[in-house]
Amino acid sequence: MQAFHPRYYAIVPAAGSGSRMGSGQPKQYLALLGKPLIHHALQVLCGVAEIEKVFVVLSVDDAEWRRHDWSGLGDRLVPLFCGGTTRADSVLAGLRAIASLVQPTDWILVHDAARPCLAEWHVDRLIRDLAQDEVGGLLAVPVADTLKRADEHRHVLGTVARDCLWQAQTPQMFRYVMLRRALESAQHVTDESSALEAAGLHPKLVLGDATNLKVTYPLDLHLAEWILRNREE
Repeated sequence: MQAFHPRYYAIVPAAGSGSRMGSGQPKQYLALLGKPLIHHALQVLCGVAEIEKVFVVLSVDDAEWRRHDWSGLGDRLVPLFCGGTTRADSVLAGLRAIASLVQPTDWILVHDAARPCLAEWHVDRLIRDLAQDEVGGLLAVPVADTLKRADEHRHVLGTVARDCLWQAQTPQMFRYVMLRRALESAQHVTDESSALEAAGLHPKLVLGDATNLKVTYPLDLHLAEWILRNREE
């Protein structure tokens, strides 16, 4: 009997509005080096040989997607117009939408639409380090800064020990069936790892790096441009 090898799929939730950017345009469509911000991460994911399909989960009424040319990314890219109000809602909707296409033990890589500086080596390391893991895991970096806990008036209440603290990144990679069950039970989470943790599991932290930043505020867009320009050079 031929051994079964799980396949890899990516889901990119992109139904948010990015309100903290202070722009009237959804963050994923802001211009970055002449392309929509989301294009850069999608290009990397579509270029990873192990990934079968890259599903972009968009809001039901997203009209901006069709205004851009995605043909250069090939036929691995598949838009799904089923996104929800939160990241967890969108990922779960995407998982439901692809249920007939995947096997329960296939790997799902979930990546933030707002992380345009994803590099192929980030994905390669994640896949390599988690291929034999029972649970899965996520890219992350150890916290380097001193952390302060504040009150509602922004006065310091104390210093938080940073030992063993990590800053979560994406992609986060889990088996389809485990991720879907976890999100069905814990939909009010801010990332996929939190859903698995709520189910009593312990995702593995895979060392990433600071270049895989999340664009949240206007200054971050300039940092992302600098990273991409210097990486190309």
